[in-house]
Amino acid sequence: MTLRRASIAAMALGAVGLALGLVLWAIPASEFVFVPNTAKPLAGHVTVEGARPTDDGSVYYVDVSVRRLTTLERVLPFTRPESSTVVPEEALLPEGTSEAERDAQVRKEMERSEEVAALVALRALGYDVRARPLGVLVTGVLAGTPAEAELATGDVVVAVDGETVLTPTELQDAISRREPGDPVRLTVRHAGATHDVTLTTIESPRDPERPFIGITIDQAADIELPIDVDIDLGRVGGPSAGLPFALEITRLLGKEVTGGCRIAATGELALDGSVIRVGGVEQKTVGARRADVDAFLVPAGENAEEARRYAEGLRVIPVESFQQALRALRTAGLKC
Repeated sequence: MTLRRASIAAMALGAVGLALGLVLWAIPASEFVFVPNTAKPLAGHVTVEGARPTDDGSVYYVDVSVRRLTTLERVLPFTRPESSTVVPEEALLPEGTSEAERDAQVRKEMERSEEVAALVALRALGYDVRARPLGVLVTGVLAGTPAEAELATGDVVVAVDGETVLTPTELQDAISRREPGDPVRLTVRHAGATHDVTLTTIESPRDPERPFIGITIDQAADIELPIDVDIDLGRVGGPSAGLPFALEITRLLGKEVTGGCRIAATGELALDGSVIRVGGVEQKTVGARRADVDAFLVPAGENAEEARRYAEGLRVIPVESFQQALRALRTAGLKC
């Protein structure tokens, strides 16, 4: 009888524990978590007018699932997915930003990355691609800088102290004429409306004599493509698939890109073809490994260093530009 009661008690405790676990799993925490996804081929997701591929390899993109951490995962870290990273809420949702607004922003970033990738790939192939400058696009805002409270990714700077600026060089020149501590008035286009913000410059982390406001920038432009290019990744968002998009467009238009190999890539592209660093590299490297690709192209510098830490034998190829990526793949000596 005693054994039976003990067994019943143990079952009851187990049931309570399971119920508590389910409750904690269902309750979201304030933090977010980055979770790896297996890299996937772009075949079927990119269509190009006049496609004539001769390269029988594959280009893969890598994305990362971003979701709320659960209370159970916060209390019991071993319940988190393998190779996941916890990210503070403020890193993804600045004060006053909703999750719906963030989702809309990453969709816009994806649309722009598709357009820029097509421009970069077609230019590399010798097509006549037109891009009319519309201002200076804010691609990132650094925490703890003057811009943090006033600017957001996706804003377009169109004037400095009332003087029109249309290119990143013009904006940099206008700000560089000041001393750290001087104010600067920016005219900014946001969500179709234009407004002014005044920031007090600080010393640049790289050069204390240079003024700094804390943004990364690129060219905002009206792009006209000479042929139709369509890219559809469904609900995937963000700008970091620009490099694989451009590689796949180039491959579809008859250029040897992969050498018959399975090539994964990540990296945002600028209009001049330079490759910009991205986030979630640990998870993306794990995702590339899981897909058993032959090589993984990543932005040079910190991204490449991080990718190598998690590569476990996967060949990591750092690149600074799209043209360099094409050269690197030609000379990599991959045997597939």
